[in-house]
Amino acid sequence: MRRRKIIQVFVFMLLSLPFLINSASAQMPQRGGNQVAITGWTDDTHYLIRTFDADKNPVIQSVDIKTGKGNFIPPSKSERELLSQSLPQGTTLNMSDVLSPDMKSAVIIKDNDLFYFTIGDKELRRLTSDKTAEVNTRFSPDGKKIAYTKNKDLYVYDLISSKEIRITSDASLNIYNGYASWVYMEEILGRASRYAAFWWSPDGNKLAFLRTDETDVPLFTLNRLDEADGIHGLIEATHYPKPGDPNPKVKMGIADIATGITVWVKTDYAIDQYLAWPFWTPDSKKLAIQVVNRDQNDIKIILADPSTGEFTQLYDESRKSWVEFYEDIYVMKSGSGFIVRSYRNDWENLYYYGWDGKLITRLTNFDFRVTGIERVDEDMKMVYFSATGPESTDKHFFKVGLDGKNLLQLTTGNGTHNVSISPKGSYFTDSWNSVVSAGSILALDKRGKVLREIHKFDQPAFDPAKNSKTELVKIMTSDGLFNMPATITYPINFDPDKKYPVIFAIYGGPNSENISNRWAGSSASWNSQNGIITFSVDHRGSGQFGKKGLDYIYRCLGKWEISDYSDAVKWLHTKPFVDASRIGITGSSYGGYMTCLALTKGADYWTHGFAGSSVTDWRLYDNVYTERYMDTPQDNPDGYKDGSTLTYVKNYKGKLYFTHGDMDDNVHFQNSIYLMSKLEDEGKIFQFMLYPNGRHGWGGAKATHSRNEANNFWLTNFFGK
Repeated sequence: MRRRKIIQVFVFMLLSLPFLINSASAQMPQRGGNQVAITGWTDDTHYLIRTFDADKNPVIQSVDIKTGKGNFIPPSKSERELLSQSLPQGTTLNMSDVLSPDMKSAVIIKDNDLFYFTIGDKELRRLTSDKTAEVNTRFSPDGKKIAYTKNKDLYVYDLISSKEIRITSDASLNIYNGYASWVYMEEILGRASRYAAFWWSPDGNKLAFLRTDETDVPLFTLNRLDEADGIHGLIEATHYPKPGDPNPKVKMGIADIATGITVWVKTDYAIDQYLAWPFWTPDSKKLAIQVVNRDQNDIKIILADPSTGEFTQLYDESRKSWVEFYEDIYVMKSGSGFIVRSYRNDWENLYYYGWDGKLITRLTNFDFRVTGIERVDEDMKMVYFSATGPESTDKHFFKVGLDGKNLLQLTTGNGTHNVSISPKGSYFTDSWNSVVSAGSILALDKRGKVLREIHKFDQPAFDPAKNSKTELVKIMTSDGLFNMPATITYPINFDPDKKYPVIFAIYGGPNSENISNRWAGSSASWNSQNGIITFSVDHRGSGQFGKKGLDYIYRCLGKWEISDYSDAVKWLHTKPFVDASRIGITGSSYGGYMTCLALTKGADYWTHGFAGSSVTDWRLYDNVYTERYMDTPQDNPDGYKDGSTLTYVKNYKGKLYFTHGDMDDNVHFQNSIYLMSKLEDEGKIFQFMLYPNGRHGWGGAKATHSRNEANNFWLTNFFGK
């Protein structure tokens, strides 16, 4: 449930609570493969735009941004398609196969072995021949080698000499080399890593990797019971550290491929700390490593010498609450330093540091969020980046010199702006939209001046019998400190003189804002078709208010979220069209936690809840995520008690339906068992559905079942249908 995985979390919510697909998917902006879009540039003055012919087939044009004159470009095959068509007959390129940096070679994975092919070859070259699967195959930057793990040891295959080189040889049930532990994958490196914990040097001659020892980390067991495993079932045991438990011990190794020698970076192995997200200097002579202490309130960047393991400290940042790893550091190709996006002034801003650890330039000094670096033009000494601007729900595009001067906001007007930059930065296209407008594509010059409108997106006339309307509103917290952004989507044929039920659709985790000023479409969702108002709101700890808001939730998860959400319910109660006796809430994972807490701690405000894969007590979740915000149960017993749904079961008086997969290796089924037991002990009535073999989300027939159960829950309880 790490913060920067909000997109994955949202996808999970849709999968594990299919009810949300009906209420959300119809409202997503139509900006996919069936819409007009800017696809790139042919040169500094000609952009590529995808339109459609009379038969709705995609057509690509190269258009002069100054004149608007365009030429149709014959369909061309992508580099992946060209490579795929060059493969020997009977061989196909699958998504699991790995392409080289130049897209002219591939490693084909089949029958648990690796095969190599490059354009011009007549057949595949077999690289490995054993029963053990090679995992996380990755090309070196020069495309001459590949690295992978096998039985959690690290290997390199030299494609030039056709030689497999074993980098490590001490992997075991508890020792992994280049392969992450579960908690590192989930909370630090991210699910996209697929457990890979190794990093090529730019010159392809060295490989940095994590060595992990989980000997002291407790095991958590899951019991699989299905026909495939036989009548006796199968036990699945995973090292899973819960709050206060021992952590995996880690150290960073740097392997020299030519010599086979590994040098260990001389961090203190006895200190309980996290090592991750390394990055190399462009000349491959030094490795920077991020180090976060167990309390997660201090982050250092150290610079290690691959030949000795000695290191110096480059960077240090600490907070009274928590810090997080920097996942999007930009390393200057010139070798001058790197750019980091940091909360040093309570908002994410950009800072340019040299390899000597000295600040070269503070690039931005906003009291709003910089959301990402889009491009760094080192020749022109210019940084292009996205940021919200003063309105936290907007997304805008900016540029600033590497000296911190000549800051310019290139997009204007409220809403969400997605920009495509010409090769030399002379022109831009701005594809924008907002809650009230489907938007358009604009041509801009380098100062942000609008040259012309390239395309206006269709926005059908609003039909109250067919379309639902979404509004972006603000709701002040009861302490008067935060004006929370929220969206409210009305049913079709909305009548302000009638009373309607409301469903909060939320996630609610720290720094995981969901409200943005973007076009939601007007097609009626399942909720709207069935006379239900859909409501979403971002609380003070959502990230909308920077660290000023985030720090409120330190050591007290659940407290301010429910307080702020309750203020939103009070706001709804003032609306004559809202039925206070039918206030529902739904979400999964952290959203499931919020739902269960709303029906217990917030029982005076919410009447119904449908929750999926819920955390119910923070003692039961993993230590990296939980301790970041809560510290350990030993250090913060009151915070853990106050943040537990179990503490407030006696307050429960509404109707709660919650679901869980029995094989959930993320939020363990144990969470729902604890809540069920407590509800039963208190004589409370509730509904529960178990999904056999379900992980942290599920699909197929079980997803359909879950969707139907959710829909029936709302129809039955809201309308007696």
